[in-house]
Amino acid sequence: MPEIMVKAENVHKTYETGTLKVNALQGIDLQVNQGELVAIMGPSGCGKTTLLNCLSGIDSINEGNIEIGGKPIQKLSDNALSDFRAHFMGFVFQTYNLLPVLTAQENVELPLLISGYSQKAAKTKALESLSTVNLVDWSRHRPSELSGGQQQRVALARALVNDPAIVWADEPTGNLDSQNEREIMELITRLNKENGQTFILVTHSDSVGAQADRIVYMRDGYVDVEQV
Repeated sequence: MPEIMVKAENVHKTYETGTLKVNALQGIDLQVNQGELVAIMGPSGCGKTTLLNCLSGIDSINEGNIEIGGKPIQKLSDNALSDFRAHFMGFVFQTYNLLPVLTAQENVELPLLISGYSQKAAKTKALESLSTVNLVDWSRHRPSELSGGQQQRVALARALVNDPAIVWADEPTGNLDSQNEREIMELITRLNKENGQTFILVTHSDSVGAQADRIVYMRDGYVDVEQV
């Protein structure tokens, strides 16, 4: 059997604001094997992004157990969890989250520099990662000089620069037209197959979901159905 990369058992997440209580996740059980490309789908407000944030350790949970690569992340200290995410995970978001004052190369270098890489080593790895997404020629350009598709490729290069075992992507094609969506998904599926990296994507796009190994459908904080 393939190694289990993600294991969630009876995961609950509740948000409380004053007198309002929202049960965002209600007993989620989920397993994702190493090297799988999984799409999480469902209507707006069903808990997709909350699940992604909880699984990746961005957000805490109220009950249950989450293991990533065999490590129970809710038992880690804040510093240990931050270090684990920095070395083991990559993140891609709908809004790219690129720093506008930095070039594409500098945006990709940033997580490496924060992790303690030298400037020279960070530059080498950043250019290698930009080469993977076919953007070396644009490495000196700032985000405002890039198209939406190019910005998302820079964001993907940044997510991949630390050679993560797992990449989390929240609506990675949500701001892109159909052509750029196809290009980003071609990159993701190629990297998934060539590198054996696990990808978990939240998406509203049926065409993105169709390219996944498996679709996890959510509804009202529950896993509604899984489809291979």
